[in-house]
Amino acid sequence: MSTKTEPKPEPTKQLAVARPSALTLMASRLNVEPEKMLKTLKDTVFKNASDSELLALVVISNEYGLNPLLKEIYAFPAKGGGIQPVVSIDGWIKITNRQPQLDGIEFEMEFGADKLPTECTCVIHLKKRKHAVRVTEYYAECFRSTEPWEKMPRRMMRHKSLIQCARVAFGFSGIQDEDEARDSLMKNANAHEVRRAALPNFSAEPAPEVTQPDGGEKTEACPGKNAGPARDPGAGDASAQGAPAPGDNLGWEDV
Repeated sequence: MSTKTEPKPEPTKQLAVARPSALTLMASRLNVEPEKMLKTLKDTVFKNASDSELLALVVISNEYGLNPLLKEIYAFPAKGGGIQPVVSIDGWIKITNRQPQLDGIEFEMEFGADKLPTECTCVIHLKKRKHAVRVTEYYAECFRSTEPWEKMPRRMMRHKSLIQCARVAFGFSGIQDEDEARDSLMKNANAHEVRRAALPNFSAEPAPEVTQPDGGEKTEACPGKNAGPARDPGAGDASAQGAPAPGDNLGWEDV
């Protein structure tokens, strides 16, 4: 009795769904053609950005729903070169007000005898949370020698407290304001200058004189390159062993 073998069903083929690019998503969100969007970004807010930096800026813009054409996010010089994304106060306010848990924002400001603010507390109320989130920022720590801080210290304190409180309340990460970006850039530049200033210049410093204990003649502590103390015949050749010859002036570029 013969049995028929039924053919095995062919595996179903799953159609690959093409994912839109980050730039296409942004262009669709802002109702702009992707090609025109790319050219506009490179000519304005993301000027001089490399392809990788441009992609990072676009991805962060999409993540937080920010509009770079309204300067809610823009490029800022980064330490070590390149650029980094910076969110303006308009961008911070936008993403904060968009949070569904938000149930109100309050500010409390203290002033000193000079009528300048000494501190500002931002209070963010959240739905279904018993306690509000309170974050206090201090003028002495926040002040920067920039035009906005010189002309509008109260407003700037309100901005700083809102940004920090929003971070705590909603867990915003990967973004910063312009003051933080500028501090990071200056810190890197200052560290580089301090390191250069701290490098001793051995070749420019005269060798100190050392008096022999027995009252003998004064000799140089560091003899010149062609001079040196009498060699011990049994000590071997220091340069042959990989050590610098006595009197060689090593600069930092040789280390």
